[in-house]
Amino acid sequence: MNARELVERAAVVLAEHGIDTARIDARWIVEHASDEADVWRLVQRRANREPLAYVLGEWDFRRLTLRCDERALVPRPETEHVVERSLSVLLSIVNDGEKPRVLDVGTGTGAIALALTDELDAYVVATDASEEALDLARENAERLGLDVSFVHGDLHDGLPRGPFDLVISNPPYVLASELETLDPEVRDWEPREALLDEGQTEALIEQARDVLRPGGYLLVEVHEQRANEIAAALAAAGYVDVRIGLDLAGRERMVEGRKP
Repeated sequence: MNARELVERAAVVLAEHGIDTARIDARWIVEHASDEADVWRLVQRRANREPLAYVLGEWDFRRLTLRCDERALVPRPETEHVVERSLSVLLSIVNDGEKPRVLDVGTGTGAIALALTDELDAYVVATDASEEALDLARENAERLGLDVSFVHGDLHDGLPRGPFDLVISNPPYVLASELETLDPEVRDWEPREALLDEGQTEALIEQARDVLRPGGYLLVEVHEQRANEIAAALAAAGYVDVRIGLDLAGRERMVEGRKP
């Protein structure tokens, strides 16, 4: 069976299991697989609604290819947009010749930390409450040859000492009430502790002030229904120049503020 026939047959199987992107996913799997037996092994995993990134074992994020598995969330396009905004912020506040100092809270695969190290040669400290996620992030850093300082730590226990020019985070923001409405790929496969909002954003707002230098920024990815609430919390906590940013779909998905 040639590659085209494999894609067609795999797409039928995936569509039968409710996957809207069946043909696209089938093509990715066929291109990635080592042989026909491997194709059907991967198709079965995807038919079980395992995220395509986990099935393939890697995922593209900006100009990096990251190892990806159930130890951490799949990097999203929205987070790429957060990185894009962070680059603009850092270039506006860091003097030429200086190395930006960044704290990435809840690093997961290491996507944000590694992208900033790659694109801006920033000095980045990356934290996560999950040792397994940190192991994955370290594997990605080693594989890519990028130097990031990884620190295990729960947000509620405090942040690494600064000062930092930027604190950036994609914290858990899924509400418990909406968990069962999520796609199976998210609800049943991605780590729940990286999904569920348990006050992490509010804790981050308070703690970031203590590790940011004057003039430094906090930049947070947020639930689209809570952007105004989070922006108000930043203002109430004393941040200035508070701003809500839109993702590529026009949704309010990031909030930033500057420490006076």
